[in-house]
Amino acid sequence: MNRDSGRNQLRKRLRAQRAQLPALERINAATALAATLEQLPEFLVDARIAGYWAVRGEMPLLAAFASLRAREQDYCLPILTDSGVLRFASWCPGAALAANRFGIPEPNVALDQQFAANDLDVVLVPLVGFDRRGNRLGSGGGWYDRSFAFLHDGPRPARPLLVGIGYHFQEVADLAPEPWDICMDFIATDHELINCTESNA
Repeated sequence: MNRDSGRNQLRKRLRAQRAQLPALERINAATALAATLEQLPEFLVDARIAGYWAVRGEMPLLAAFASLRAREQDYCLPILTDSGVLRFASWCPGAALAANRFGIPEPNVALDQQFAANDLDVVLVPLVGFDRRGNRLGSGGGWYDRSFAFLHDGPRPARPLLVGIGYHFQEVADLAPEPWDICMDFIATDHELINCTESNA
């Protein structure tokens, strides 16, 4: 089996496991995730935090968003672009949304109200699988890897801080990264906060 086939099979298995999670367990996990994120100082104080609109069983960020809003931090959602990289825009409940090409809601704002990836302080990154070194198995589109490619060869952690978000059962022993993959600085789950920069020291 080649590496691509192996990654696709792993992606399929983890997605199926995630999709089978009962609604109550999903809600409890989202609440536990918010408490995990509170262990990260940057999440508590940095001004501009990007998240995502959870789809296809991804870990919901509603509880985490509530804590950010209470502290009046700027919460951003990603916007797909024709250039293949993500831009971001502030969002709060009631603000205009539009479905992108994958049917995922994103802020419906003009270009001058959008941010580039390097304008962010912390990014909560959805994942399908992860290991403790911060290697991330995403959905396969490469959007986050392209958008944060500027972090690839520099010292980490850097700005923005990349925090992979997932359920504890999405952890695997080892993910062999592709050359273009961007590692996470931290992984936050419903069980713990994993400092991946320590694992790579």
